[in-house]
Amino acid sequence: MQSIFMVGEQRSGSNLLRVILNESSKIAAPHPPHILQRMMPLLPVYGNLENAKNFKKLIEDVCRLVELNPVPWDKVKLDRKEILKRCHEKSLIAVYGAVMDLYAEAHNATAWICKSMQNIQWADELNIYFNNPKYIYLYRDPRDVALSFTKAVIGEKHPYFIAKQWNKLQELCIAQMNWHGTENIFPISYEELVKDPEDIVQNLCQFLGIEFSSKMLDFHKSKEAERSAKSSSLWENLSQPINSSNSKKFLTELTTEEIKIIESITGDVMDTLGYERAVVKKGEELTFSEQDIERFAQENADAKAKKASQIDPSDLKRRKLQTGFINQIAGKTAA
Repeated sequence: MQSIFMVGEQRSGSNLLRVILNESSKIAAPHPPHILQRMMPLLPVYGNLENAKNFKKLIEDVCRLVELNPVPWDKVKLDRKEILKRCHEKSLIAVYGAVMDLYAEAHNATAWICKSMQNIQWADELNIYFNNPKYIYLYRDPRDVALSFTKAVIGEKHPYFIAKQWNKLQELCIAQMNWHGTENIFPISYEELVKDPEDIVQNLCQFLGIEFSSKMLDFHKSKEAERSAKSSSLWENLSQPINSSNSKKFLTELTTEEIKIIESITGDVMDTLGYERAVVKKGEELTFSEQDIERFAQENADAKAKKASQIDPSDLKRRKLQTGFINQIAGKTAA
């Protein structure tokens, strides 16, 4: 089974690319429950995983996390005993791999793609366990990413914190790309994807060793796109064709001050990725005092609270099932 990881940062077109690739009969690309991102910080709860009882508890909780995903997985039944049998070692990475393999097999696929973008944080472990798998590095202009996050029901809301996270994740992706080279990592900018999707997807298919089909560009007609679009406002655009003009909106929708903050934090990485700075020249980046950051944090918290109050009740209910389960596990650590 081929393992493929889509990495970068959210709000960069990852669900768009996921449903495009999911239209290949060779690839299974489920909506991610973010197994590693959510469970890695909770591993101390389980103690020594060499203990059979502890490891089985981890398997059970990972399966429940998946079963509570806001966009349900179809066709697959997560047989706990089968997952245990498939684990080559007693680790969260092994459980994660077994779960993804089961999903792919249920869809008669020979490869799976996980678009949990922050998985790049565990690239060293992924490289070892999955024997140097392939990565799709999807990146987007950080100023448009920040704008998208301010509108989304998830994530940070202040440009300072959005930019800090974007910068960290891009640096990790670039480091892996420099280490592996293009043999294992395929970089794609969101802007290129929406401008010329057929050419980009054809080249990506060649990298992945799968056949390109024009059906992939009709992703918005698929059941997976429909299910995702109905689940949350985050993915409502999946039911529509690609919008080739969905870039550089920050120029009219962000303030000059917000752009300054973002470019001051991300400028060097923007230069590396080929994004032109709008207001902050190299060497003229802003610096931020402790008082600035405290103010940003309060503004961020206020904006997140306001956005949370606007979430569609049905979407919120689905999210609470999963977050409530995670909080329940985390509470055992606190205890």
